[in-house]
Amino acid sequence: MKETVYVSSGEVKVTGKETILRSTPAGSCIVVAAYDRKKNIGAMAHIMLPGSSPKESVEKTKYAADAIDEMIKMMVQVGAKKTYIETCLAGAGNVLEKEDDTICQANIESVTSILKEKAIPVRAAALGGTSRRTVSMDVENGCVSLTEGDEKETTLCVLTNEME
Repeated sequence: MKETVYVSSGEVKVTGKETILRSTPAGSCIVVAAYDRKKNIGAMAHIMLPGSSPKESVEKTKYAADAIDEMIKMMVQVGAKKTYIETCLAGAGNVLEKEDDTICQANIESVTSILKEKAIPVRAAALGGTSRRTVSMDVENGCVSLTEGDEKETTLCVLTNEME
């Protein structure tokens, strides 16, 4: 039986194929599920804030730039190749339905621009709206699933490294 590894807000975790990575529910946060199919290495970053952390911050992986850098570094340390990493994104929901909300869009812009700058493809995304989302990834086969609100879990994408 596969072990389930939970990824909470501000965390980055990397695992091998005998695991399921599962985020805690994301509101305005963005969950980045990353995968290297050649090595069956999966990673998940649960990003809370856009941009980079302040220099004095001890919780750097709450921030998009730091979390993505750490995620890539951790994946490479266990054998992934950056050129084979691809991602799925979910979150950035304005769950409190605030009219003046800016964090959701700022998170979307930050995460997507950082991944584009690093040439890491985004295969699928479920971003925005007003629902909370939970993401899970079966690291054995790269299948990324999504639960939106109280709905039934559905497949968001299967990460396959099709662009080789």
